[in-house]
Amino acid sequence: MECNEILRIERKKRNLSGKEVAEKLKIKPDTYYKYEQGKNEPDLKTLIDIADLYHVSLDYLSGRYKTEKD
Repeated sequence: MECNEILRIERKKRNLSGKEVAEKLKIKPDTYYKYEQGKNEPDLKTLIDIADLYHVSLDYLSGRYKTEKD
């Protein structure tokens, strides 16, 4: 799954609008919408802020999570 899809899924799980997420991240709503549309990708600091907001790992947000046990 792509990062933009994960962002949309996590936002909807929390019943938040893109505008609300943008406000919490202190970014412009248009910037956040572009992340969800896959037009732009968040920088590392923004990804960390999103991971903290949603209480998920950076690996999950980037689509890099393991499906097999070590």
